[in-house]
Amino acid sequence: MRPWIVWATGLFAYIVAVLDRTTLGVSGLDAADRFSAGPTVLSAFVVLQVIVYASAQVPAGLLLDRFGSKTLIAAGAALMASGQLALAFTESLPAAIGARAVVGLGDAFTFISVLRLVPHWFTPRQVPLVTQLTGICGQLGQVLSAIPFFALLTGLGWTTAYVSVAALGVLSIVLTLLLVHDTPEGRIVEHEATSLREIMVSVKTVWLRPGTRLGFFTHMGTQFSVTVFALMWGVPYLTVAQGLSATVAGTLLTLSVVAAISAGILIGIFTGRRPHRRSWLVLCIIASNAVIWSVVLALPGRAPLWLLVVLIVVISVGGPGSMVGFDFARTFNPRATLGTASGMVNMGGFIASLLVMQIMGVILDAAGGISFEAFRQAWTVQYAVWAFAVVGILITRRKARAVLKADQARMLMEGFDPSPAPR
Repeated sequence: MRPWIVWATGLFAYIVAVLDRTTLGVSGLDAADRFSAGPTVLSAFVVLQVIVYASAQVPAGLLLDRFGSKTLIAAGAALMASGQLALAFTESLPAAIGARAVVGLGDAFTFISVLRLVPHWFTPRQVPLVTQLTGICGQLGQVLSAIPFFALLTGLGWTTAYVSVAALGVLSIVLTLLLVHDTPEGRIVEHEATSLREIMVSVKTVWLRPGTRLGFFTHMGTQFSVTVFALMWGVPYLTVAQGLSATVAGTLLTLSVVAAISAGILIGIFTGRRPHRRSWLVLCIIASNAVIWSVVLALPGRAPLWLLVVLIVVISVGGPGSMVGFDFARTFNPRATLGTASGMVNMGGFIASLLVMQIMGVILDAAGGISFEAFRQAWTVQYAVWAFAVVGILITRRKARAVLKADQARMLMEGFDPSPAPR
């Protein structure tokens, strides 16, 4: 029971982090009015947050390997609560952008720190499924932003809504300090102080492992489409371009979370039982994303509601699909550097997301603002990212197989029975 309590507390912190991450996505139109911001400036809010998040992943991973999950989860919650509280009261555009940057920094600490708890508290066979559950259940934060946060925003106003989110962050800090422990022994093994050069060598070593890069490209190709949709452009696209009401748009975002949870459970079971088929599963998820977007964007007018439902369900599978990237990192890296490897993997999808969000903002501005035709052009940016990610997956998968085959040959020579090489 204790492992589940520790994990559930960390999961709550991640749910709050996802709520913090997605609040601006559902309050984008209100933010545009409050700060007199156009599409490009509005996208800069989220893009800066994601830049900070992605840039902090490797430093966060290094800190995680040194200080452990408990410290970083609490620190991340404190940063996010501070940023949301500042955003609640400011009407200054520069201050608001700075507050979102602070939220992004705190967010960077949270997810990989919760993931780091899993191999310490659960058996190897449980790890793939619990990892999936961490990612998909964390998306309940998106439900919180789409329904109760949005209700507070429309009913009681901007300040009340954002103060409420900050209060959840404070609750997360308290629960983390009381209930989370890095390992069943309650502590981690402290690393000795190292020089900057030794840190850089360690980072380079982790990156050069083909499994780390395979995880990076996996995360990139699967995650960015649904992230861009949920984090920034989904609600404006559904309401303005597709003509849906705000209520229906919120319901579709909630459906996205339900779809992700359902798919994540199946993906977790599949990858746990058939680890040698993980990369093929990832490639199928990327292909399905590209196909459904092609169908929607090929229509000369607004899509029927049933097709938008299919779009939401299909792209939502990319969320749990991206978790396979962390499984690759765990397979190819020792526990001592797992935080750094996880941080590198986590950069993939968010680097892609920030580029797509910003480029879409530029295209929307150039096309005269938010409209059906402008969005139709803007969403095509995704195809370049999918192509790049697929090439990266195919190249690094081949190298990862070669490393595993070499390891297996060495184990045979030493008298061990190696497991089948993942494919």
